[in-house]
Amino acid sequence: MNPVIDYLRISLIDRCNFQCQYCMPEGEELASLQQQEMLTNAELLTLLQAVFIPCGFTRFRLTGGEPLLRSGVVEIVRSIAAFPETQDLSMTTNAFLLANLAQSLHEAGLRRINISLDSLEPETFDRIIGRRGRSRWQQVWNGIQAAYQVGFNPLKLNVVVIPGINDHEVLNLAALSLDQEWHVRFIEFMPIGNAALFDQKGWVDSEFLRQQIRERWGLTEGQVKGNGPADVFRIPGAKGTLGFISQMSECFCDRCNRMRLSADGWLRPCLLNETAQLNLKAMLRANVPLEEIRIQVRELMSAKPDINFKMRESGATGAYARTMSQIGG
Repeated sequence: MNPVIDYLRISLIDRCNFQCQYCMPEGEELASLQQQEMLTNAELLTLLQAVFIPCGFTRFRLTGGEPLLRSGVVEIVRSIAAFPETQDLSMTTNAFLLANLAQSLHEAGLRRINISLDSLEPETFDRIIGRRGRSRWQQVWNGIQAAYQVGFNPLKLNVVVIPGINDHEVLNLAALSLDQEWHVRFIEFMPIGNAALFDQKGWVDSEFLRQQIRERWGLTEGQVKGNGPADVFRIPGAKGTLGFISQMSECFCDRCNRMRLSADGWLRPCLLNETAQLNLKAMLRANVPLEEIRIQVRELMSAKPDINFKMRESGATGAYARTMSQIGG
């Protein structure tokens, strides 16, 4: 049975204030979109209200790059949260700017947040995010604490596990779920953004990580609110959960219910395949009737199950030109 396609990931900006090893090639400066190349706030909200919601989308995630760099991000959240049809609104962020925005975002209607936290060791953290000089770790940790204190629930912490860099921290990161209602999610490293590092390091199988945790504490099945592909477990007696996103070892293309809207208005049905896409920004600026845009979006949605099947059969490999930082993960 094909999944109901009702989940839209919205990249608000293609820039990021980090240069994470798994997102972009080391040492390269990626060209960023100019302001006029991105969807304006008004264009984005028009697409949501007049195209995506009538097409059945009710769940939205704001991503980047780093979405907190987007001008007017709190107002964007407030507007989307105010749509009667919005059933779920969430955000993925690196939390560097979150401490000062957590309260405003929560008051605007954001309730769920995913935060990248790839290490508990400041030196390792700074190595992964590609920043030298003053450590960013403490400011990110302050953002996590602020989000927790204002009431984001669930609060999910995303960990991309890279062999030889942070895989030794898996148990320490898993322990964050013991005493707080935090949801730690281990993500298999993918060859998007930094294929050279992937070729050098490879990836760690989720089942190998689960076995480490079972040997330390035990592991049972768990549940947590969300729309993603994580397999969820819980350490017995823990307040939070552990999730495993296993796109390399356990392809979940056949379960994918999401579409992706880039900051410059391209709609894509697949993270790993840019061969099927629509330039919605160009349509809006050419004054294509909204009804015609809806028709084309529905046609792309109809093609997604076939794309899902082909990606599943090919082992989740595809054609893509943008890095993870540019497409929002």
